[in-house]
Amino acid sequence: MTTLLPESDATLTLRLQHIVQSSPTFMTALRAVRAVAPPDACIGAGAIRTLVWDHLHGHAEASPVADWDVVFFDAADCRQARDQALQQQLTRACPELTWEVTNQAGVHHWFEAIFGHAVAPLDSLEEAVASWPEYCTSVAIALRPDDSLRIIAPYGLADLFALRVRRNPVRVSEQTYRQRVATKQYTKRWPGVTVEAG
Repeated sequence: MTTLLPESDATLTLRLQHIVQSSPTFMTALRAVRAVAPPDACIGAGAIRTLVWDHLHGHAEASPVADWDVVFFDAADCRQARDQALQQQLTRACPELTWEVTNQAGVHHWFEAIFGHAVAPLDSLEEAVASWPEYCTSVAIALRPDDSLRIIAPYGLADLFALRVRRNPVRVSEQTYRQRVATKQYTKRWPGVTVEAG
């Protein structure tokens, strides 16, 4: 009897690269970010999850993406007005997409007002991605000048490709996680998804 071993991170990275590069919409979005945003800026979270889960479910029609999260890290300028200006530039470049731009270096300034508890400042974009609500969405992608992809996945890609939703406890409470899961209704669009309790 043959035992199936889990796919390695390297194999999953190659699969993710192929899925992204095969999506005209995602590549258009990445090119817009590269042209407009700071050099380290990435698209992250839900847009990646949606693309991969649609692919794994064989959906011919892409699921809608509520917003294309663009993230970067610049501790020297955390003005929300700057994020908004970049968001407007991306909207002009790709008006068919809904953009949300966030300098991760400034998250600690407004996090408590929205989520009810204070958080410490982050030190890097990689640390920011590692703080996102679920392991399967703790992934970000950028398009390098040579058109290769830079992938930030601090917890690997296993949860994303296993269609598994698990709470990342770094910054998200069990209550917030439960609210997110209830709102997003993952299994309605992607019946193969498994949602773990907080």
